[in-house]
Amino acid sequence: MQIVVRLDVMLARRKMRSRELAERIGITEQNLSLLKSGKVKGIRFETLAAICAALDCQPGDILEAVPEGEA
Repeated sequence: MQIVVRLDVMLARRKMRSRELAERIGITEQNLSLLKSGKVKGIRFETLAAICAALDCQPGDILEAVPEGEA
């Protein structure tokens, strides 16, 4: 199993740009971009909670577990 970040999908559903989300949650656009691309090894629960609050969603709306090779 691997965890896939679907943050771009939630941003599109909420009609929000990455820049706006980064400003709302207090991280850089570059760090948000790394998170969106799945190039991070982890995420703090505090950051995940801030993203969910800003997008009015649940962690499961952003993170998805998929079998290896299906991402």
